[in-house]
Amino acid sequence: MNAPSDQDPTSAPPLPQPVPRPPVVTDSLLSAEVEAPETQVGRRYIWLMVLAQFGVFVAFITPLAISLAIKLSQLAPGRDEYLGYITGAGALAVMLAGPFLGIASDRTRSRIGRRRPFMIGGMALGVISLIVMATAPNVIVLGAGWVLAQLGWGQVLSNLQISTADRLPESQRGRVAGLTGFATQIAPVIGVGIAGILAADNLLLFLVPGAVGVVLVSLFVLFVHEDDSRGMEFPEDLSIRTFLSKLIFDPRQYPDYAWNWLGRFFFYFGLTLNTTFTAFFFASRLGVSVTEVAGTIAILSLGGIFAVTLGALGGGFLSDRLRRRRVFVLSSGLIFGAGAVVMAFAGDLPMLVVGSLLGSLGIGMFSAIDQALLLDVLPERGTDAGRFMSIIGFATSIPQAVAPLVAPMFLALGVSAAGEKNYLLLYLIAAACTVCGGLVVLRIRSVR
Repeated sequence: MNAPSDQDPTSAPPLPQPVPRPPVVTDSLLSAEVEAPETQVGRRYIWLMVLAQFGVFVAFITPLAISLAIKLSQLAPGRDEYLGYITGAGALAVMLAGPFLGIASDRTRSRIGRRRPFMIGGMALGVISLIVMATAPNVIVLGAGWVLAQLGWGQVLSNLQISTADRLPESQRGRVAGLTGFATQIAPVIGVGIAGILAADNLLLFLVPGAVGVVLVSLFVLFVHEDDSRGMEFPEDLSIRTFLSKLIFDPRQYPDYAWNWLGRFFFYFGLTLNTTFTAFFFASRLGVSVTEVAGTIAILSLGGIFAVTLGALGGGFLSDRLRRRRVFVLSSGLIFGAGAVVMAFAGDLPMLVVGSLLGSLGIGMFSAIDQALLLDVLPERGTDAGRFMSIIGFATSIPQAVAPLVAPMFLALGVSAAGEKNYLLLYLIAAACTVCGGLVVLRIRSVR
């Protein structure tokens, strides 16, 4: 992080025109320098990356954390399960479109590079999605708006993360992942705080977080230089057959990447089960309405900032210092699982606070270290970073699509005579999944 300013890629001047044509990019001819960049990035890149990811999560996760629940309670009171269907549909859309967009990003030829066009387009679609959700007259339109949000803001986040794969050397991955992990975990806290203040105004409830995202991502787009990619050449055109072949990979060829994929899948399946129904869960346990619980969740989330900071920053920096990843990922799964168990049995606010703090600590640590671990094992970094970052996206999008759809079945098992849903079972299953996610990464051999 203390690299001299002349090594800061964000300070490089624009390339002269015409741009010299680089050599043809192939899948087999990868130098060690391309595969694992060693030049450290400068402070400006790091902090603009942190701010940009923070902005995306304020704009994108605030609806998932509280705004969607508030809007849904207005459109369809008492139909909690609709939230699972809406979020599941959005995750399914990303799961289907994400790999195509990732491969397209790798092969984009433009004056402003490969990644920035997708960030700009994603922001535009993201703003439209927030307007659609804010003004939705029914549940179907609300769901359509969330699908657009997933596609738009999801592309912004994806290409920011691909940028880190393009640029970060191994020696900076843990600390940068820690900083961005911290930022992306406190962003929903800030977003929920904003939502608590603006809960009475549907338009501001969605658009104010969106404005934060647009401003901070625009700073990255404007001030982080990316090489002109119009001269890039590829050994083959992107036909339907070629595209379909790039949607899969051979786990035997990249076993460590495959174990990382599976570990992330388990963790995010548990995390999605735990967080999708947070507003309804708290309302049920505290005996208040969903709208009234927004303020309580906001205050509780603010208290989780310290835990997220400790998990993300402490874990990220220690991981780089000790040159170990797996033990931290395992610890994050165990800690989050413990928090989910505490919440499952919680009957009052103090126990909910304890469980929430443990969960925040686990999420912060996992978000930082698992991202650094992914960059350590990412295959074909020089040519197909977008492709493999998109495939790892399946490990997030499949749980986000499936978990909300199956969660209502768990909630319906053993429903009380008063109609109280089975959140105990749901949170225990969530805990088991996150612990499995931590255990799986112990199978990785190329990273300690």
